[in-house]
Amino acid sequence: MSKINSPRQNQVEIKKLKNGLPLILAPLRDTQAVTVLLFAKVGSRYESASVSGISHFIEHLLFKGGKKRKTSLAITKALDSVGAEYNAFTAKDMTGYYVKVGREHLELAVDVLSDMVLAPLFDNKEIEKERGVIIEEINMYEDNPLMGIDNYFEEEVFQGHPLSRKISGEKEDIRRLSRRDIVAYFKKYYLQGRLFLGLAGNLPDNAVVLAERFFGRQKLANRTGDFKKFSERQSAPRFKFVNKETSQIQTMLGFPAYHQNHPLYYAASLLTVILGGNMSSRLFTEVREKRGLCYFVRAAYEVYEDSGTFAVQAGLDPVRLSLAFQTIEAVLTKIKSGGVTAAELKKAKEFLKGKLILNLEDSADVIAWLVKQRMMFGKIETLDEKIKKIAAVKIADVNRAAKELINWRKFNLAFIGPEKYRPEILKIFN
Repeated sequence: MSKINSPRQNQVEIKKLKNGLPLILAPLRDTQAVTVLLFAKVGSRYESASVSGISHFIEHLLFKGGKKRKTSLAITKALDSVGAEYNAFTAKDMTGYYVKVGREHLELAVDVLSDMVLAPLFDNKEIEKERGVIIEEINMYEDNPLMGIDNYFEEEVFQGHPLSRKISGEKEDIRRLSRRDIVAYFKKYYLQGRLFLGLAGNLPDNAVVLAERFFGRQKLANRTGDFKKFSERQSAPRFKFVNKETSQIQTMLGFPAYHQNHPLYYAASLLTVILGGNMSSRLFTEVREKRGLCYFVRAAYEVYEDSGTFAVQAGLDPVRLSLAFQTIEAVLTKIKSGGVTAAELKKAKEFLKGKLILNLEDSADVIAWLVKQRMMFGKIETLDEKIKKIAAVKIADVNRAAKELINWRKFNLAFIGPEKYRPEILKIFN
């Protein structure tokens, strides 16, 4: 067991249950709520092409009944009866489940979540019904370009690699997944050393006892089935055009980037803020405020264990498309060649610090932050430690990140809009 200070200055305990399951405890003052969170270190990048979308499918199915509560209605009735908040998500490198309740209902939350995740039924009828639900979810993303543009962008950046595929899978993938596929994948990636449990909030004295009772009895095998590492080999620009009759062009453009443990991770994060992380950023000022070319524009830095992406996303007016792209290109070129100022870096550091603090005001956010670190890095850094690393970044670090990341030979562009604009865009970037 080890102890560190939590983001809200309470002592965090890192334990292991008898079956080896890591447990992170984060007691928090000034709240009557508790959050139970379970992360599984598995997501869509672990999938082979033959079972694409299965991680997300399983996330849905774990809410459809377990050994104790055999239907989704039994699960939701139990949680709704105490006003619980509960949900789940699937990413490319992890899957998460949480239940948030008043502290007096912690036992119910731990009971329900453990039954869902450790003893799911995978009933055939529920599997068939959930296919339709997931297909409609895919349709929702396809009908909303703002929600789906990042899928097409990463398709190009990670071309030919599992990271290039949609988390949801394609509709034909979901239609062909069998119960046998689902059960085999679940056993391979859930019932072994990929699970991480966290409890945060106003924890009662028996919190560890409850965790052990409900999560500690399940035998967990040794971890197996790691992901395929990404090796970046791009040497020429790539373009993805999705023909859709829209009144606004949705676009995402950018480059391969550093992984989550890279020495310039914080420099790249600060560069992202300066470039397009807030309403005083260079992109927002140049593209929206000065020229009125868009409503929405941002810069984004997405990281994985072995790679990442550095991108600009915007919704653009087709009539002034050329000017918008030329402006974005000019902003990127200027920051690459001219670097950032001391004033910009100082503001960006304070912005990141402020966001970190505000993002850790809720028990669910706190425990997710802690457990993710433990799962992805094998250790937990305190808020103070992270703030010190941000403060230590120098102008030269940010300028180096700009020069390395903005590489036009490794440029990628995803575009959702009418096909007729393709020649105009190709003319700009070729």
